Amino acid sequence: MKKAGILNRHLSGALAELGHGDGVLVCDAGMPIPAGPRVVDLAFRAGVPSFAEVLDGLLAELVVEGATAAREIRGANRAATALLDARFPDLDLVPHEKLKELSAGARLVVRTGEARPYANVLLRCGVFF
Repeated sequence: MKKAGILNRHLSGALAELGHGDGVLVCDAGMPIPAGPRVVDLAFRAGVPSFAEVLDGLLAELVVEGATAAREIRGANRAATALLDARFPDLDLVPHEKLKELSAGARLVVRTGEARPYANVLLRCGVFF
């Protein structure tokens, strides 16, 4: 049994299968889930687990070389904006509709219980060497 890191076996296993360039969409409870990518749904109740908790847990285990979020986050969700700006100085911003299109190419979708708007980010996996 693991004693640290991500304990959810479905999420831990999905992360182990990722490679360089793979996309991981971390999304709020309202984001439409595209057909195709593997989905690990962590949503339990509104707000649980939060976008911040899940994102920080993933960043502790993944090498991320880039991130894309919806431009609309800037005016609609100050907390998520601050979180993403702190984690990703070179955050790429696109219209929300474009983010939904891009998410169809993700390898993995991790759905949180977040109930605030535009708390979504598409991560691009890097390599540790």
